Amino acid sequence: MEAREALQELRAALRAVLARVREGEPGEGREPFEPTRFWDALGQTFKETSQQATKLSLAFSRSPLPSAENCQKLSEDVQNAILAVATVYYWLPKGQGTTLRKMVRDATTEVVEGMIQLTETILISPLESLSQEQLISTGGVWEACEQVSNLPRNNQAAVVSALAACLSVVKDALEEMENALVEGQDPYSDITEDEDLGFRGNRDTYWSEADRKLLSSCMGLIKASKACLKKVLSVVKAYGKAESPEQIAQLDDLADIANEISPSVDELALSMYPPVNQLAVRLNAAKLASVLKKVLEITKTSHVCPPSEEGWVQFLIGAVDHNMDKIKNFTQGEL
Repeated sequence: MEAREALQELRAALRAVLARVREGEPGEGREPFEPTRFWDALGQTFKETSQQATKLSLAFSRSPLPSAENCQKLSEDVQNAILAVATVYYWLPKGQGTTLRKMVRDATTEVVEGMIQLTETILISPLESLSQEQLISTGGVWEACEQVSNLPRNNQAAVVSALAACLSVVKDALEEMENALVEGQDPYSDITEDEDLGFRGNRDTYWSEADRKLLSSCMGLIKASKACLKKVLSVVKAYGKAESPEQIAQLDDLADIANEISPSVDELALSMYPPVNQLAVRLNAAKLASVLKKVLEITKTSHVCPPSEEGWVQFLIGAVDHNMDKIKNFTQGEL
């Protein structure tokens, strides 16, 4: 009973830390931020947490179970490791960039959640045995702790990582739509007939010729989204800096608006499936076009876009306008 009580108290304490990490904001701190000290300390606290997860898991997987005193010590060691992780996260000031801070917060949150999951797994598993679930939960904490070595070390690297993730999602959406739009292909071919719904001979499951003309311009807009992210990622890699507050803020602005591209692409792509509501397509296309133009305008006015790079920005703005004009023409009768 004592062992379970200690674990329940530990779980409650970890949940309280998790809530603080999720809701709290790091302060600017009185001392100047030292990146090397911060990253070394964060790496050390993640490593210590990984070791404490192993100790906790092993202690409750064999006989005899730890004494009440040892349970208390184990619980305190885990709490201290997790508190150290949270404390070091709070060293990272807002001024280092919101994109970087979010990635560090997400990694910190994952470590705390992993330890809560491990504690819960031990609580529901038979004591004095090492269940498969407990092995998986312990491995989950190790994996979360190992993430620290892959975290970006400044806001420029963080924004590069965020843009690359957006580009990957947009590429997948584009490929999926290209495959679905292959001439004569049924977009619902992977759905079998249902005896309650009847045969799938309903024309609502196919694109009309008018639909295909409209969708061609929508595909042009999605391709422009991919090209936009690709070029922005390229200039952030080449020219992005995180040395001054202005540079850091410009990178964050770029990441924030670029994050809206993939959900806007998804909304447009979903509305492109039959039966096509042309007005919905037009509205979703207009939303995506607006986001793309904002990304391009922010890029053009930031430090990542020297005069030599302005040509492609104008070209892509023109491509977005061209496809949007065609979509408006095709859907004029829907207004």
